[in-house]
Amino acid sequence: MGQQFQYDDSGNTFFYFLTSFVGLIVIPATYYLWPRDQNAEQLRLKSLRRVHERCLWYRLRLMKSQQSIVPTLKKAALLLGWAVFLFLAYKVSKLDREYQEYNPYEVLNLDAGASVAEIKKQYRVLSLKYHPDKGGDEAMFMRIAKAYSALTNEESRQNWENYGNPDGPSATRFGIALPAWIVDQKNSMLVLLVYALAFMVILPVVVGTWWYRSIRYSGDQILINTTQLFMHFMYKTPNMNMKRLTMVLTAAFEFDPRSNKEATIRPTDNIEVPQLIRELGNINVKKKEPPFCYPYSLKARVLLLAHLARMEVSEELEEDQRFVVRKSPALLQEMVNVGCQLTMMANNRGGFHAPRLVSIENCMKLSQMVVQGLQESKSPLLQLPHFEEEHLRYCISKKYKVRSIQDLVSLKDSDRRNMLRFLGEEKYDEVMAVLGSFPHITMDIKLQVLDDEDSNNITAGSIVTVTVTLTRKRMSEVFEKEQDSQCPGEEPPAEETQGEANKSRTKVWQNKNKAAKKVAKSKKKKLTKKKGAGGMGQQPKVEKQKQANGNVAGNEAVATTKEEDEEASDRGSDSDDGEANKDSPSERDEESDKQSDTEVDEIAADDEEEWKALQQSIQRRERALLETKSKITHPVYSLYFPEEKQEWWWLYIVDRKDQTLVSMPYHVCTLRDAEEVELKFPAPSKTGNYQYSVILRSDSYLGLDQIKPLKLEVHEAKQILDNHPQWDIPETEEDEEDQEDSDGIEESEDDDEDND
Repeated sequence: MGQQFQYDDSGNTFFYFLTSFVGLIVIPATYYLWPRDQNAEQLRLKSLRRVHERCLWYRLRLMKSQQSIVPTLKKAALLLGWAVFLFLAYKVSKLDREYQEYNPYEVLNLDAGASVAEIKKQYRVLSLKYHPDKGGDEAMFMRIAKAYSALTNEESRQNWENYGNPDGPSATRFGIALPAWIVDQKNSMLVLLVYALAFMVILPVVVGTWWYRSIRYSGDQILINTTQLFMHFMYKTPNMNMKRLTMVLTAAFEFDPRSNKEATIRPTDNIEVPQLIRELGNINVKKKEPPFCYPYSLKARVLLLAHLARMEVSEELEEDQRFVVRKSPALLQEMVNVGCQLTMMANNRGGFHAPRLVSIENCMKLSQMVVQGLQESKSPLLQLPHFEEEHLRYCISKKYKVRSIQDLVSLKDSDRRNMLRFLGEEKYDEVMAVLGSFPHITMDIKLQVLDDEDSNNITAGSIVTVTVTLTRKRMSEVFEKEQDSQCPGEEPPAEETQGEANKSRTKVWQNKNKAAKKVAKSKKKKLTKKKGAGGMGQQPKVEKQKQANGNVAGNEAVATTKEEDEEASDRGSDSDDGEANKDSPSERDEESDKQSDTEVDEIAADDEEEWKALQQSIQRRERALLETKSKITHPVYSLYFPEEKQEWWWLYIVDRKDQTLVSMPYHVCTLRDAEEVELKFPAPSKTGNYQYSVILRSDSYLGLDQIKPLKLEVHEAKQILDNHPQWDIPETEEDEEDQEDSDGIEESEDDDEDND
């Protein structure tokens, strides 16, 4: 028994192959490419309409959803694929079965299990009918003879029952799912031409194009040449102001038509760009340093500065301006990454100056300015709708002194309405809806040294872990809390309401002032303690009596006479003697044992808590590694940004005294409701107290940055004990056996001497 391979002459096998191939393409393509429910996107946009109706990205999204024909084309292509697949499946279902099981009873038109007499009788009838000499079908007569032999001949019958064939086992036949015309000699040149075109031209071109594109871009889809450009200028200019930063940003190769096909240079640029330059003023046009003097860089810089100044441009330049603005936040994030890399290299290797902290923070601030379309000197209140430059004088007046978003939120509703009365009722409601959608972030900071016996003890050179828990709420929730704190129907006095308003301001926003007051109070307490310590030398007995009785007088002075002092001291000595007489040595031992037991229990409980905290931190890290969170957080309210931007944040630790980064900025891209971030940095090598700052900075909003102080007390590292009991290795069993053997020898010698 062998094997036979043959091409499909009838075409049946090819249809099976073609149906399977089309199904493998159509089914996954439908799952991934079928346009999602357009109604869901429309409902989402409808829910955002009240707040984001005036935003540029929102209006562009509505126009795109109405004009786009891409979903229709996708549906048509997928439906056509399904039609082909169903047609092929129908074609396959109608094909005749080429390979059928051989059944001699069917050939002789007999029922299974017929007797030999019935078989012989039926064979005579059919042989007379189909015999070639009688004018019958010869092929049919051969089939009848074979069937008769299979049922009457014992050997043939066994072959049929065992192998399904009266002639015995036959060769296994395999059909190749290609039609025979492909290997026909007449069509050989055509087939070779198609193979050469597919595998020697089309496939290399596709793979080469993909590879050439992929090696030009980094993982964040930024051109490698752009990253090298940023690194060169940040290394060359460690202290980079906002003007220089804008020039470096717009020199990116993403805006060069030779490197990016999305960028364009129009013939009308020679007329319109100089006109914008005259309107903007001094933008360093005469600077001959490449690539700042190149046409693409100058055009991108002019369009970006016009966006920050909220200037109107022509329709031809508007599309180019949107392209520049849309690319800028990702490029600024790349500049932050480059600055951090240079800082790490300077800290590890040395030999060159790292970028200054102000350069990295200017990148973050420029990202906020680009998203909101505001210049550096403008008020953050201009992020809100209906606010213009002439309206700011109502806010910064002596009565209200509102200069930031926080000041506006901390106002009472009546004062806020009175200040914004120029808006009208509808515009005021819109402003409050937008302001209520702004984020309000609270930061909880925990400082510890992981993987150490005492996690709260920071030693020189240890790795410090700062766990920051960020909680995001809407500003509208702050309004609700303020309204709930005021009891309806009761009007407190004016002084009390003013005090409560000041308290509410302090609770929500003015953490710095509150901390400063606490520091001042603590300093006053230290001064009073020092004065008290100086008076203790004069009146030690009075102070002892005060401490024993537990009376601490704040503003009242207690005058005691010498007699009272002597009586108090006598009473104290008598009571001490009485207590000493009462306590016997056994009772003292019992009390000391109880105290030692309680101390041991407390230590064990602390160890269990530390162990649980360590296990929880390890589980959080494992979940963070395995879990992939969505970067879709909350849409940013931006009046002039051309696409939907998500709320992202930078979190880092700095030393304001030295103007240096302590930990590299962590880009928080998954903060929806709450997020826990770990910042790690090495503790200083010298002992002492250090004052750092934990900074949370938005990449989209101006004026919502937060700074929290971080105090670090560094102690000396513990010395490694050379003679620790853990390292006292006991004597081995061999030494003990040698010692026993030597003792046995000595005893035997003594016994021999006694016998002698």
